[in-house]
Amino acid sequence: MHIVSLALGGCLKAEPVRYGITEDTGGHITYILGEMDALARRDDVTLAEIVTRRFDDPRLGAAHALEEEWVAPKVLIRRIDSGDRRYLAKEALSADREGFTRAFIADLRRRERLPDVIHAHFADAADVARKVEVELGIPFIYTAHSLGMDKRDALSSPSPALDARIAEEDRAIACARAVIGSSRDECERQLVAYPSAAIGRIHRLIPGIDRRRAPSNTTPANELIAPFLREMDKPIVLAIARPVHKKNLVRLVDAFGANPVLREKCNLVVLAGLREGLESGAKEQQQVLRGLIDAIDRHDLYGSVAYPKSHSREQVEALYALAAETRGVFVNPALMEPYGLTLVEAAAHGLPVVATKVGGPQDIIGELEHGLLVDPRDGAGIGMAIERLVTDRALWEQCARNARGNSLGVDWDAYAAGFVAIAQNAVAPSAIELPRPDYLLVSDLDNTLTGCDRGVQRIAQFFRRKAEFGFVIATGRSIVEGRRLVRDWNLPEPRAWITSVGTEIYVERAGELVLDQTYADQILRDWHPEAIDRALADVPGLVPQANYEQRTYKRSYYAESPELARSVDQRLQAAGIPARVVFSHGRLLDVLPRNAGKAAAMRHVAQSFAIPLERVFAAGDSGNDADMLSACRNAILVGNHAAEVASLAQRPNVYLARRSHASGTLEGVLAQHRAQRNRHRQDRRIPA
Repeated sequence: MHIVSLALGGCLKAEPVRYGITEDTGGHITYILGEMDALARRDDVTLAEIVTRRFDDPRLGAAHALEEEWVAPKVLIRRIDSGDRRYLAKEALSADREGFTRAFIADLRRRERLPDVIHAHFADAADVARKVEVELGIPFIYTAHSLGMDKRDALSSPSPALDARIAEEDRAIACARAVIGSSRDECERQLVAYPSAAIGRIHRLIPGIDRRRAPSNTTPANELIAPFLREMDKPIVLAIARPVHKKNLVRLVDAFGANPVLREKCNLVVLAGLREGLESGAKEQQQVLRGLIDAIDRHDLYGSVAYPKSHSREQVEALYALAAETRGVFVNPALMEPYGLTLVEAAAHGLPVVATKVGGPQDIIGELEHGLLVDPRDGAGIGMAIERLVTDRALWEQCARNARGNSLGVDWDAYAAGFVAIAQNAVAPSAIELPRPDYLLVSDLDNTLTGCDRGVQRIAQFFRRKAEFGFVIATGRSIVEGRRLVRDWNLPEPRAWITSVGTEIYVERAGELVLDQTYADQILRDWHPEAIDRALADVPGLVPQANYEQRTYKRSYYAESPELARSVDQRLQAAGIPARVVFSHGRLLDVLPRNAGKAAAMRHVAQSFAIPLERVFAAGDSGNDADMLSACRNAILVGNHAAEVASLAQRPNVYLARRSHASGTLEGVLAQHRAQRNRHRQDRRIPA
């Protein structure tokens, strides 16, 4: 497969990249270089080609005037000459787009073989890719990186320019074969807010980090910041971001300066891009840099704050390591952060973090468990969170351990495998019409199927051999997260999806994955989510989960005990609110419509396939599977089941597997199917 990664803005070149040298030379370049390097390492990728604008500006580097730059044996940067050889900031790129598009199409027409797929980064590149697809038939995939809707919502007055950008993003979402987001917030809140969004084309791919740059020593970092600091051995509070208002760096300096503990115990290091002087760069960059200097002046932080005017990638890596060595903290205080790759880079160095709660960081910190979330508009709160990590030794150690251990699974190779799977479907979507199955396996996902590669391989082989068995996922996860996990574990593609604890069903219709609206309408009766919100607002110990977990037909919380779950149920009953309370995994509490749940969804899916319930098998491991396992005549409890459902093993309809995960599920299917056939034989022998 020949993959093109298309990006128009910024100074895109092989490492070392001078990040921050322009306003547009930021994290998307790290993303593209990491993505394409990992793709090129795969045997099924023949060429990973990066396409960008060609410009000639000696101040920004001679490489950008080169037509071709080989980054690695299968990684090529190709620069297209649009006829305008100036460097253009993102605001000016639209005027050059038509010329760039014509030149790119002309370049493609001269080739002996066209690329298989284009990966467009940002909506302007997606517009180019859309026109290429019309002319040459090359499908494209779209990654937004940073969407405009949240920015518009934060404005106090209308912005025609932002309205135009949002309309362009919507066109990109409408036309792309697949849309990729990095975080759940981006996939499940931001993207789906666009009119043209289709959940079946939205995929979450987690960007990786390059661990090959781990520094052997911290000398480059010490040399970079030593001229600024009086006491080098203090814990370092580190921030790395482009000098733009949304990164909220001035508020971080104010938060540091206003906190007496931080002033006494810590040093602040801010890498705010690259600068030649305070008057260089775009107007916004100048404003932010002046704001930083003003804040340092107001709080008289000289000797405690370092703000180097330039830095290399080697120095950045060494700074992460030095901050961890001094028991410091990494801070991302952005007003809104689509993802937050620096938080993962910090984790790889064992460095705890404080990050904005708006956007992707809530996913990263929720999954890596290596820091604290804060309101980015609350300067005092930012300072207190940093202070807590710096002064609470046990908390710092726990976050550092989590950072090192949990970040090991975040890598570009996993991203590349996911991207190829998505791209292959975009290039050649499956057109095979599968026959109606005779049996259904409805299985939970986490721990019931995942957890053992060998077991996954065995159950995948079973479904390949046994066409009479249909496969359905029933998970507490959202559809986006469920699909990500199935892709990551290389599980078979299910015939239907039961997601969000049995409150949503997704089926494929006309090649598109869509919500089963019939089921949704059924469970909507007597569902009053606003009343639930009010009734549970003041329950001690009950903490709402992230906003994207609060679905149309579900309210989700963290609860500290089964007793709390029972008190929630009692409160809802006392308030006269019809609902079901589901407690699982020792801490997750979901409130569902009375008629919803995995059992109801299982029955609906079986009916839609015209399969009798006696031919349905269900497998699970936790509390949110309990109703399904109780209702299914051929239920399977895997060997690694949670204590909360252990009593189900006593039921005559439940098979307790000796094996765990997918192997236990397969063991149960074979055993229950065998028992079912034996029962049928017995029934035939009994005289009428």
